[in-house]
Amino acid sequence: MILQDTIVALATPSGAGAIAIIRVSGKEAITLVNGIFRSIKNKDLTKQKTHTLHLGHIVDGDRVLDQVLVSLFKGPNSYTGEDTIEISCHGSTFIQQQIIQLCLRKGAKMAQAGEFTMRAFLNGKLDLSQAEAVADLIASDNEASHQIAMQQMRGGFSSEIALLREQLLNFASLIELELDFSEEDVEFADRTQFRELIERIEFVLKRLIDSFAVGNVIKNGIPVAIVGEPNVGKSTLLNALLNEERAIVSDIAGTTRDTIEDELVIEGMGFRFIDTAGIRETKDVVESIGIQKTFEKIESAQVVIYLIDGAQLNNSSLDTIKIELEKLKNKYPLKPLLVVCNKKDLLSAEQIALYQADIENLMLMSAKQNIGVEELKQALLGFVNTGALRNNETIVTNTRHYDSLLKALEEIEKVKWGLQTNLSADLMAIDIRQALYYFGEITGQVTNDELLGNIFANFCIGK
Repeated sequence: MILQDTIVALATPSGAGAIAIIRVSGKEAITLVNGIFRSIKNKDLTKQKTHTLHLGHIVDGDRVLDQVLVSLFKGPNSYTGEDTIEISCHGSTFIQQQIIQLCLRKGAKMAQAGEFTMRAFLNGKLDLSQAEAVADLIASDNEASHQIAMQQMRGGFSSEIALLREQLLNFASLIELELDFSEEDVEFADRTQFRELIERIEFVLKRLIDSFAVGNVIKNGIPVAIVGEPNVGKSTLLNALLNEERAIVSDIAGTTRDTIEDELVIEGMGFRFIDTAGIRETKDVVESIGIQKTFEKIESAQVVIYLIDGAQLNNSSLDTIKIELEKLKNKYPLKPLLVVCNKKDLLSAEQIALYQADIENLMLMSAKQNIGVEELKQALLGFVNTGALRNNETIVTNTRHYDSLLKALEEIEKVKWGLQTNLSADLMAIDIRQALYYFGEITGQVTNDELLGNIFANFCIGK
């Protein structure tokens, strides 16, 4: 990416719509657009104030391409920190392409993926973690992931890291100063205060690292596997949860041969429901493969719903189910398991009482009649630790940040050990420098071309 170039791209999704926005940024952006824009009041864009709107036409010689509204932002008070123009045109794909091609002929270059946001980072408008939050904000599809992305974009996470880095840097400077006076055998850094700082940094890092478990499932959705014997109503339950006919429903056992997945937002939290093949002994090769996939999905699921057919229950089948549940609990001891009895509408009060007494924490519902579906949704929400989210605490969702935090914690624990064992200042200084390096990796104070390329390659063009 060459910052001297003036770049152009479509900033709205491709395809036809009511309007489209074409973004132009760079030192020649205003001059370039001024050459193809005819204001209805004969305004010269190069002489207009920043943050102003102008109505007119985009023209290619004597040919009028479209009537547009031009938004003018002068650097450094723009998203990229450079002179930026946004052309709001009609949403015809033909018009979009004609205007972009005209800009390219006038000297602009096509923007690469994430180049506008990368320029914002390089020009000091955003730090690196805030820039990455832009991509998360665009990708957010529920309230929880949106809330986390907004908190990070406002600088909540980077501010916390920057404060820790600054405090550690102050002590690092004093340690380095001691090295300059090593022959004098003096201590400029108060070891008691330094130990307190290291313990505080260690506490914050551990809290941030622990938050990744919550942040990751919020960002990607909480996977929930629906399992059980064939023909107990797993596909009907999936359809009831999604309120649409997503899975094929049939009286024939073994209809679901492969896993079916879909997403649902429950009170702002994303869930990924997985309808699996029924678990049973079978000689059918295709069904056997589906059952194998069921166990793979249970392995990767955050929560498991074990569904029972209430209409088929008797003393013999109850014993079999309890054995299967025990196997699941032994195989996945840390995985939350919801045992749900389907077809409640076909059961008597005596049967319901008997089954609830026999199976601990049994939930009853009728997927077909939509009875108990809301109660099941609330039970699923109970498995999500939303305390940090409700308290607006910093939650880590980015794998790169998580990796840097782990490495920083490792170096901080080395420094802590050095303080406990009275390690020499020159050896401690090495570990402190490494911790500072990993802190800087998160906010972008330490970068390289490969790192930036990997991060911004995941952005969409136009952002």
